[in-house]
Amino acid sequence: MSESAAATRPTRGAGLLEGFLARQRARQANRLIPSRLRGGRILDVGCGSFPYFLSHTSFREKLAIERRRPPDAPEGIEWHELDLNRDAELPFEDGHVDVVTMLAVIEHLDPSALEGLLAEVHRVLAPGGRLIITTPAAWSDPLLRWMAGVGLVSAEEIDEHAFAYTHSLIGWYFGRAAFRRDGVRFGYFEMRLNLWATADR
Repeated sequence: MSESAAATRPTRGAGLLEGFLARQRARQANRLIPSRLRGGRILDVGCGSFPYFLSHTSFREKLAIERRRPPDAPEGIEWHELDLNRDAELPFEDGHVDVVTMLAVIEHLDPSALEGLLAEVHRVLAPGGRLIITTPAAWSDPLLRWMAGVGLVSAEEIDEHAFAYTHSLIGWYFGRAAFRRDGVRFGYFEMRLNLWATADR
């Protein structure tokens, strides 16, 4: 694989299904974004080794947070480098963005950092804005590790999973971050291997 092709992969490491899975996450996230918000700003937190989702969604302004900016980052995205396990303070003013996405991110974070990060997400979301999270279902971890072992998904990414989440646990974190209880929704995708959750500001 060429250096350029490697730089545009949606995840670090190799896995035959990584491109397919990135497309599924992007499709699910796009379904959860109300059309009324697309004229504003979207922030993708933990966009990965290449911003696949941001490259496949339509917004007036696109912002990204990742530990390091990818070498072949596409134009039209405002980049911010931040290690979320060390510093959960987001570099934006209150109410700056309309949508925040965290796709296949929270499983990589220290759970002790997640509460503060979600409080920051709540702060930077505009009233009426939406947070969208996807993460592997808690029960799927053994299957994901088997898939990594046979080269279907990135072993490097799976080895970095720090915690597994359920809908009820994510809902608890939403409550701690002051999201409205009546603005929270949950569901599954990819044959229930992954879950999604949304919380409105």
